[in-house]
Amino acid sequence: MRYFSSVLLLLIIPVEIYAQDDLMNLLNENAQPEIIYTTATFKSTRVMNGHSIERMPPGQLDFRISHRFGKINSGAYEFFGLDQANIHFSLEYGILKWLMVGVGRGTYEKTFDGFAKFTILRQSSGARFMPVSVSALSSVALASVKWPDPERTNYFSSRLSYVEQVLIARKINQTVSLQLAPAFVHRNLVATELDPNDLYAVGAGGRIKLTQRISFNVEYYYLLNPKSYLSQQVYDPLSVGFDIETGGHVFQLIFTNSLAMIEKGFIGETTGSWGKGDIHFGFNISRVFTLKKQP
Repeated sequence: MRYFSSVLLLLIIPVEIYAQDDLMNLLNENAQPEIIYTTATFKSTRVMNGHSIERMPPGQLDFRISHRFGKINSGAYEFFGLDQANIHFSLEYGILKWLMVGVGRGTYEKTFDGFAKFTILRQSSGARFMPVSVSALSSVALASVKWPDPERTNYFSSRLSYVEQVLIARKINQTVSLQLAPAFVHRNLVATELDPNDLYAVGAGGRIKLTQRISFNVEYYYLLNPKSYLSQQVYDPLSVGFDIETGGHVFQLIFTNSLAMIEKGFIGETTGSWGKGDIHFGFNISRVFTLKKQP
């Protein structure tokens, strides 16, 4: 009987192993493929001056401080621009998985601004292949600077300008990310009849990861309107710098020929030239607070 029991046990064990393997294979065949979404295309909601494809997650508040000094070529008397300052504060909040909003105030024309950013597509692989991420940005700005001629009839609507933008980005690999950002800017009031109310531009940005916490960023906006038709000499804004991630916030060091930090300002109103040394050093500080934990 012992011999018979041993032989029977040896016969049953392989059958059970084969049955388990068949069950696992069946479960794997019936399992739904997983959608793998790309994350951290950029480390911040800004590439440099302009928006990136990134948005704040629901329930998280981003307090941002942006600072641009004067021109480096202003000389030693102005301490190479460090004696001058242009500041922009903003609060930006993630409402839904596909929606974030923000409000801000800047010293450039004493402007109040607000925006909404909508996620349309997310780069993904696996069960759903999507080669790029796409978002839409809609913003409005109110210039509160005093009227140069208070005696004339001035309308509140003349203080307003609007921006519509599409952000298209792809994370090439763990090191390189690229973004294309066509933009439309409408200004209710312009300086002269020569200046168009509507401006069109195409922005491009990129990020190269240098270390686990540092990346090199570049951003450029090309103004499609003929610059010879404008009443003042303007240049395309070019910005280069570094992202430094330090735990709870992202610190961006920036060199740019644009003084403004919102689209209405740096698209079509950049008067500094890199070739002439009209470069502003500055930084963006982003500090994130969790106001509502997600389940």
